[in-house]
Amino acid sequence: MTERLDELALVLGPRLRAAGLMLATAESCTGGWVSKVVTDVPGSSAWFDRGFVTYDDRAKREMLGVPAVAITDHGAVSEEVALAMAQGALAHSRAGVALAITGIAGPTGGTEDKPVGTVCFAWVRAGRRPLTRRMRFAGSREQVRRQSVRFALEQLLELIGNGD
Repeated sequence: MTERLDELALVLGPRLRAAGLMLATAESCTGGWVSKVVTDVPGSSAWFDRGFVTYDDRAKREMLGVPAVAITDHGAVSEEVALAMAQGALAHSRAGVALAITGIAGPTGGTEDKPVGTVCFAWVRAGRRPLTRRMRFAGSREQVRRQSVRFALEQLLELIGNGD
């Protein structure tokens, strides 16, 4: 996890193009940071379709179609909601792959079950089995968010592979 975010984005573009994929993002606690990082790359319009910043639960439901019951039963910070966010981003875009991030960046908002630094991720690629992960990052609000963006991009690169 030592690579800088811009370096990850520079690698991501050619891999997405080689795989013939466009990317869509659904972000909550990162507030569009993944979208910012990937669109910092010149020419990213060839492989980045759109990003959804759905910070509020209502936005998750309205923009991405996240079922209210998923939020009620599992909480907005859950692998289930992250998966529904990624699936919604894929369904509401021209993308062939989507990632989603939802978490508690802090400094407040944590609980015993979901302390500050808890972040849930999902990656959905059309025609493939979706992936989800729950992580716990340490540090300040910015550090948790930065680690979340890095992890999301690293895992996306693994999912895509070398353009296959």
